[in-house]
Formats: sequence, C-alpha cells, structure tokens
Amino acid sequence: MTIPTNEMAEALRLALLRADPKLSRFDPLPRIISHDEFATGHCGWSQLVGNYEDDLDTMLPGYAQHTSAMLSTLGHWDSGSHGGMASSYALKIATRPRTGAQNVAIKRHTFRHRGRIRFELYFTFKPEASELKLGETDVRSVGFLFDLQAGDRDGGAERVMPHLRFLNALDGDHVQRWQFKQQTTEFKPVGSGDKTLSHYHLAPEGWEDLPGGEQRLCYNEIATKVNWTYLRFDFDLDTMKALDFQCNDRRFDMSGFESIRIPAMKNLWCMLNFCLFAETDTDKRAFLYVDSVCISGDF
Repeated sequence: MTIPTNEMAEALRLALLRADPKLSRFDPLPRIISHDEFATGHCGWSQLVGNYEDDLDTMLPGYAQHTSAMLSTLGHWDSGSHGGMASSYALKIATRPRTGAQNVAIKRHTFRHRGRIRFELYFTFKPEASELKLGETDVRSVGFLFDLQAGDRDGGAERVMPHLRFLNALDGDHVQRWQFKQQTTEFKPVGSGDKTLSHYHLAPEGWEDLPGGEQRLCYNEIATKVNWTYLRFDFDLDTMKALDFQCNDRRFDMSGFESIRIPAMKNLWCMLNFCLFAETDTDKRAFLYVDSVCISGDF
C-alpha cells in the first residue's frame, strides 16, 4: 500500500513536533510564525503605548496607565520563586494598584497570507500577594485581543479587533465567565493636527457574555500558588471571523461571537497584532503571567 505524499509529510511534521518538548505542548498549524519562550527575553512583547501628538499628555487616560511588560521568576515571600512552567521566567503583565486599572502588552506583526491563524498560550493570573488570604476575587479580568487590518488593495477593507476576556470578578462577585466585545469607544482627535486619532477599545463598557462561557479555572489555595492554563483561539484572516476557542478541556461555540469592526485606517495595512491584558478589581495589583506563546498559520 502506497501512502500519499501529503499524509507522509503530515506524519513527519507531527513526529518532529512531538519530539520537541517545547513545541509538543502546543497544537500549531503547519507554519509556526513565532514561538515565544520568555526564558530567552521579551520576544517582541512590549507596552501598548497610546497615540499622541505634540505632547505625551495628549494620550488618552486608558493608555497612559499602561506600563512595560516584565520578565519574572514569579517571586513571592513564602517560598521564593515559582518560576515559569518550563523555565525560570515568564512574561508578567501587572496593573497599577487601583480598582479598575488595566495593563496591556502587545506583539506587532503583519501577515502575508489571508488564511487561518492560531494563537496558543499557557497563562496564569493572581493578585499581588500582599495579604494572608486567597484573594480569588481580586483580579477582575485577564484576556487577549487581535488588531487586524486587510491589505491596501482589498475592497471594503476594515480594521477588525476580536476581543475575549475571562471576567473573573466584578465588584467582589466571583463571576468566572468568558466575554467578548463588539463595540469600541468614540474616536477622538489627538494633538493639534488632523493626522492622529485614538480610541480606548478596552473601556469597561460593551462587554457581552459568550454563550455557554461559564468556566471555573484552577485557582490554588493560597495567594502565592499558581497553576498554568492552556488557551487556543483560531481566526480566519480571509473572512475575518472567529473559528474556534478552547481553554483547558473546554471548547466554546463561537457562532454568536463577533469582533469590533471599524473603517480601515490609512497606514495599518496587513496589520497582525496580538495583545494580552489584565485588570484589577481592588486597590491591589493584578498579575497576568504567560509562560509561552505559539502563533501559527495554515500557509
């Protein structure tokens, strides 16, 4: 019996993936665009800086609160350092210690093919362990978003921004539900000219519950312990539609999911940006830790 060439190629690809401990924890599509192990550095993840012109004070307040992502050993006071899932370091996205404060890290790409894109990561979250209690409702939310725009010759081009967050708590209520967002805030001119606009798309208004999106994640017994969680999100750059979403053992129906859609902007063609964010529900810093990220495509 002759095995078709494409089946042999796929079997070889899977064998190579499974032989690599760093990649075998993921299920990437055929082309790996980036594989970020934070033991090697920031891997392109940086602070999301808001638009400004003439003066930094023209930046919208939502962006002005952001700070740089850090490399962390997950240090804490009772046993030293937790470390990453597979090395000593993870990416740390920390909010300011003010109720409702947010922080965002971004990685900027462009795309060369309008096909399926897969975003996978291992993450965990916790509040700053400043009290001798669990604090399971101190983190309001953690999540991710894409910032996408079609090519410069595409008719009817749009800027498309799928958002998903895990609403862990709200005003002390332990919600534990996935949510998405279809609407952004009003665009505002920045500076004295007419070249720069800005909008804060992570404003608290406009979040909607993902159908069947209730999920209880692992949150250990004291404030210094963490457990790593797997997440995968598939999106089609051709149709600009979400395809699939999985967190740990749960896969969610994305038929009711929609993205923020706004007119294309004049200098963002073929944009393929990824963001990770955290938000606190108390006057205590919230931490989103990311052990590793794999971004892959079907091209």
